[in-house]
Amino acid sequence: MKSLPVLALLLWICSLFYMGILLFVGGFLLVRLEVNRTSTCADVLPPGADVKGDFCLKEPRFRRAVVLIIDALKADFTRYDPGNTSPKAFENKLPILDEMASSRPSQARLYTFRADPPTTTMQRIKGFTTGSLPTFIDVGNNFASSAVLEDNLVHQLGQAGKRVVFMGDDTWVSLFPRKFHRSLPFPSFNVKDLHTVDNGILQNIFPTMEGDDWDVLIAHFLGVDHCGHRFGPDHPAMAEKLTQMDEVIRSVIKRLQNDTLLVVMGDHGMTDTGDHGGESQKETDAALFLYSGSPLFPSPGSQMEPEVVPQTDLVPTLALLLGVPIPYSSVGQVLLPLFPLNSSLGASMSLSQAEALWINVKQVNRFLETYSNMAKDIPADGLSQLQSHFTQLSSQYLSSVSEGAPPSAELTASMQAYLNSVRETCRASWARFNPLKMAAGLLVLGLACVACFVLTELSLMVLQGSVLKAPLLSGLLAGAAVAACQLFTLGFVEVSWCFGVGALMSEVAFLWRIRWAFTRGSSSARLSVWRLLNPPLLVLFLRCASLLSDSYVISEGRVVTFLLFTLGLYIPLRLNWDGLLVPSPPSDTQKPPGLLPPALPLSTVRRESTALLVSVAVLVGCLYISLSFHSCREEQGSCQPSAFLTPLSRVQDSRMRNLHYILSVASLSAWAFLLHRWLRHYGNLNCTSVAVFTARCLLPLASICMGLHWAVSATPGDSFRNLAELISLAQVVLPRIAFGLLGLGLLLLWLDPLTVFLKMRAPLNSRGTSVPPPKYRASTGVSPQAELHHLIPQLYQRIRQSLEDGGSEGDEADGRPAVEAYGLGTVYSAPLVLLCGLLGLGLLLLHAEGMAVAFLLMLLQAAAVLHLHSSSSTLSSLQSHSSVFSVPWAPVVLWSLAASQFFHATGHLPTFPSIQWGAAFVGFPQGHSGTVLPASLVTLNTFASHIMFAVGCPLLLFWPLVREARGTRTGRSGEDGDDVVMEMRLRENPQQFSSALLQLAARYLFITGAQVLASVCAAAILRRHLMVWKVFAPKLMFEASGFIVSSVFLLVGVTLVMRVDVAVARLFQKLLPENSSSMVSTMLPVLMELFLSNNRYQFQGQSSTIKL
Repeated sequence: MKSLPVLALLLWICSLFYMGILLFVGGFLLVRLEVNRTSTCADVLPPGADVKGDFCLKEPRFRRAVVLIIDALKADFTRYDPGNTSPKAFENKLPILDEMASSRPSQARLYTFRADPPTTTMQRIKGFTTGSLPTFIDVGNNFASSAVLEDNLVHQLGQAGKRVVFMGDDTWVSLFPRKFHRSLPFPSFNVKDLHTVDNGILQNIFPTMEGDDWDVLIAHFLGVDHCGHRFGPDHPAMAEKLTQMDEVIRSVIKRLQNDTLLVVMGDHGMTDTGDHGGESQKETDAALFLYSGSPLFPSPGSQMEPEVVPQTDLVPTLALLLGVPIPYSSVGQVLLPLFPLNSSLGASMSLSQAEALWINVKQVNRFLETYSNMAKDIPADGLSQLQSHFTQLSSQYLSSVSEGAPPSAELTASMQAYLNSVRETCRASWARFNPLKMAAGLLVLGLACVACFVLTELSLMVLQGSVLKAPLLSGLLAGAAVAACQLFTLGFVEVSWCFGVGALMSEVAFLWRIRWAFTRGSSSARLSVWRLLNPPLLVLFLRCASLLSDSYVISEGRVVTFLLFTLGLYIPLRLNWDGLLVPSPPSDTQKPPGLLPPALPLSTVRRESTALLVSVAVLVGCLYISLSFHSCREEQGSCQPSAFLTPLSRVQDSRMRNLHYILSVASLSAWAFLLHRWLRHYGNLNCTSVAVFTARCLLPLASICMGLHWAVSATPGDSFRNLAELISLAQVVLPRIAFGLLGLGLLLLWLDPLTVFLKMRAPLNSRGTSVPPPKYRASTGVSPQAELHHLIPQLYQRIRQSLEDGGSEGDEADGRPAVEAYGLGTVYSAPLVLLCGLLGLGLLLLHAEGMAVAFLLMLLQAAAVLHLHSSSSTLSSLQSHSSVFSVPWAPVVLWSLAASQFFHATGHLPTFPSIQWGAAFVGFPQGHSGTVLPASLVTLNTFASHIMFAVGCPLLLFWPLVREARGTRTGRSGEDGDDVVMEMRLRENPQQFSSALLQLAARYLFITGAQVLASVCAAAILRRHLMVWKVFAPKLMFEASGFIVSSVFLLVGVTLVMRVDVAVARLFQKLLPENSSSMVSTMLPVLMELFLSNNRYQFQGQSSTIKL
């Protein structure tokens, strides 16, 4: 087998897709240019007057401020309804806010505080400290926070000499390093920890307030947010946490002085499942509460109150109230109700509404001019309209001031309209698309798909012709040339362009090399575009075209299930149409037997037809049941997420919790039992290798640890208070033991993947003694059943005897013992099945306990697809003239659809709020010191189905051989049509084996790569669509990430097959004479062919031996 060429070609194809994705994403994802300038009190904003500055002319209205940030304080949490007699867990738990706003309307207000997506904590902190709008690319930095470089409130407060004290979420310390007078950060990433951060704040906030060593106090509570992630909003733990926050606010209000402003706010909301990150109204609508001991607002009803306050508006409002400059890049608008309606322009007490708005307008106009000169991405016509509007405002305001009259209400409304226009223009324009990069990425991805399809159709020719050298060399030279040109002309190297140009030139060279081989006529292979028009690929193209529809993306889980169901039914219908599903007698019984076309035995046709129909029934049943495990998008309205997605710790009904636990443990046991039963059935558990030790010992032990871990995790926190420490220890130890056992099993499987048992017989007495015909009985002494399972005895003895009969007696070694090999018929598939079993348990551990049923359905559905493919191949063997090892498109498309279908059937969605962050804390409830491990765990959780089906993809090649029966391989001369050697048939022709494995892997990559290309096209075409950042951009990110994960684990599966092939070659080498060991690599294919052509095999039932 040509291992290195196959791996090199697959790595090359994968790298082409990677480069295309990198190039396109670099030109597509939004990146806003940051203006690294700061405002100062001495700034004179045009049109300026003869003053020292605009920002700090008057005394600040408040000397101090207390800012309480309650993470994920949803607007619904703050509403109080005394008539609600049966409130939910999150309702009516914060009465203090409504009490103060109702009883003291001149001192308190409660607003809906609307965030800009993405609604993740780091982006929200940036938003309400800088006053700027985030971009899509920012969401990727939520767990790798970097310092804020733009002008912000924290910096301005420090520059003004105010002592800013912070306590709470440690994200602030990484965003604003060395900016605080004093800071008390607490770790924030452990979403299962509800109390550490909040308790740390409570121990310090009141002593700090009572002291005099602060001017601005910022406290960021995390308990509500973590409670939502862990239990959801409608849970008793949420009621306790909100009640605690109510008591905190009451205590803070009691300690406030009249010159201190209190701000209570949420950074974002949460969905009904406790998640956030998207742009649904439940995620964007938080609460904002403002209070002061002195009158803060004019008389009620004196002016219109805003229904919703954008988060960016908090920045200029706090800046002017505290007497500091508005941050340079802020596009927010001052909250007018906090400023008096009319005030003498020369008064030194405080700013009026018109004065505050005028300063705000001039500051935003200055930023707009600076940014437009730097970035050039704001449309010229829109910029011209805004500048004209500002000119009019300036003229009207300055005329009013010169006349000594207060600005009119119309002028105030016009200034507000200008600020709103600037914000909306920036929001629409801050999309720095790079069309050239996007086009180059599309081109690289498109040619990668073409090259991949060529590889699927001409895999044998490509392996024989060594066509990869020229593409690799041309790609490297082109990339190096681009790097040199950039370095010479620009002074730096942009890596994405180097990789992109190198990938493009490599693709062109490969396709040119293939065309050259065709023009020479050196190959009998044929390549036709019409091969793309077979029904399975039409299903793929239909799905790819549907990615241009946001409705399809929203309902993709159910649509993919339908496509999988349709293609599963297509296979038996096609066989029935071809007359292969139902056995029929020969059309002309008068012809001599030699003139009749070859036909399968009727018993074989009946058996395979029954197996095929049963497989279809199992597939349909699994598809139907798997719909019960789907989650819901915000756009799906009345959809209810599956109850199995809820961790057992969040299930309040004890009976339902017990039922879910029993189902989970039963599914886990069934998973382990089915794997063990399959390996035992095919004789792969007879030897004493480390792989068998993994299957017999490590797999069951890991399953037991997982069951115990689920039991401990499901225990309510208040049930066994005296065992709290032991439970906490078990939550750490049990999953880590399970991870350790599974990791050890994977390592042992890689080191020694063979599961073949060799039994040595008595040696021959002497060289001259004739060898009697061997008699094989099921009496090996291993066990009455295990010794019957697919015994392939005495391979080398029969090879040697065949050579001896042909006159090659000189090569025989006297005294060599005869050998019987158990499990040799499934030598390739058994390690893959065991690998899938180990990976499946590890991935299941990262999911909620209820997903054990979904994982069992995944196993059954994969088995159904494999059996469907195997029976279809057997029934089609008479009609098909293709290679025995070639896997058709239909099962590969089915396999890929199953991966996508179970992505949704395990509770995942292509949206950021649906990411199951709790996976990062399985075995690590106290959190992590870095980000690599938690990010890896979350990635494994999110793409579990992609991993399982990618690593198990080579099973599509082996399964028809595993289920091979007598008479199913036709078209061979003589009596070899009855040969049953199962996977040993692969060693008859290593060239075809390598070609078939390469073709299968390339077909899987083509299918997944085509889906990435379709997502890229949808994002490029619809980049100005209303739903681009809500639907198409997340879909692109998930599709691209899924391809990367799938390709990596596909290479893992292929590499394991090659590892097994090397081990099998070494096994055969041990059976050859010592003096011929140097000829193994060249003679073994010849010996096997001679061996198979001179001997007959008889297969006696499913549990019989193979006689030589």
